[in-house]
Amino acid sequence: MSSGWRKISITIFIALIVLCALFVVFNAVNSAPYTAQSVTEDYDLPIGQSMFENQSILGQRDQIEVPLLSNLGFLTHQLLAFDIHGILMSLATGVVPFDFTTVSSEGIDSYGHIVDVDGPGFLTFEGDKLAVKSPDNYVWGYSAPYKWLVKTENGVDVVENGTVIKSVPVDGIKDLDYHNEYYNNDTIRSWYNYDASVGSIFTLEKGMVGFSDGRNNISSSDVPVIFGQDVVDYAAEYPTGSPILLYSGNYTEQSGEVYGTSLGSHPEYGDSIREVNARQFVEAWNGTIIPPNSTGSGKDYVYFESANDASAPGGSAAHGVCPSARALRAAVTSEGFNLPTGMTWDENAVLFGYNPARDITVTNTHDYPVRINMWTEGSGTGMGVYAQVTRYIPTN
Repeated sequence: MSSGWRKISITIFIALIVLCALFVVFNAVNSAPYTAQSVTEDYDLPIGQSMFENQSILGQRDQIEVPLLSNLGFLTHQLLAFDIHGILMSLATGVVPFDFTTVSSEGIDSYGHIVDVDGPGFLTFEGDKLAVKSPDNYVWGYSAPYKWLVKTENGVDVVENGTVIKSVPVDGIKDLDYHNEYYNNDTIRSWYNYDASVGSIFTLEKGMVGFSDGRNNISSSDVPVIFGQDVVDYAAEYPTGSPILLYSGNYTEQSGEVYGTSLGSHPEYGDSIREVNARQFVEAWNGTIIPPNSTGSGKDYVYFESANDASAPGGSAAHGVCPSARALRAAVTSEGFNLPTGMTWDENAVLFGYNPARDITVTNTHDYPVRINMWTEGSGTGMGVYAQVTRYIPTN
């Protein structure tokens, strides 16, 4: 660049600085009365929506432009960004990009882009300002049906987000192609023919609702985008309505004491059936994560064998689950938690009428999540069954 052009560039730059200084003074007495609330209402900003670094609070929409004469001070943020082209365009067109720093407190730059947010943040109000808040150290919500079947008098309705998108007659149910790792068309037909009454629902896809930090509910398609496929896979294993830990920041795993027992022998109920049921109980509960101050159950789609028992309602029971239940009971009550719902303090630890997987519930009264670990060692009547709680202790 020649020295002549360099002098011209410096002169233009200094002139722009002087102009912006004058604009700021002028704008102080002649600015439009923008507030976070008015901007949100005028431009339909998605309060509560999950957002990530470098996204825009406007989504895919073009930036907001306002009249230059009544918002001269907004040129300042273009100058600070060394956006000379933008300044010249504003002077030429008579409009200037809205400066979001005038109505925001954190997480939003002057152009409405999300900055300094680690993890899945969300747009909210902070006092009288807009903010995109970084997630809390732990974020959890509850799984909820987003797409489901409803049994009707004549077949099923397919419902998505509360709207019926298709009605299927009885003879068309066999052709439904909904499936995942835990259910398929056979599962759906069995539900329709044997388990469901008119009005019963069968969940096909799960969204998330009731977030711990107050952000908006999300659809089934948004769950993997915002929180990852692992969350989808975990939620699919557990009953609809379960609390789901969606995000964890910095924490240290702290192991609780290991509690164990042995299967023992009760040949009157069939020790081979008892061993199957003890292992199924372990399968149902191992890896279960319960968020802070929340109540969770074991997995769905875990099945138990029945053993004849004249003293049980219906004449049979899932014998063999009680040794595993005693180990779980010891591990969770040692944390100070209450006796799990569906259990007793007796040797026969599971109450009749409770499914050992999805009906028994444990309430985590800690202010941090816990994970339940269960495993077996050996086989036969001497098989050991063990349970332990792992605490997710925050480190900041």
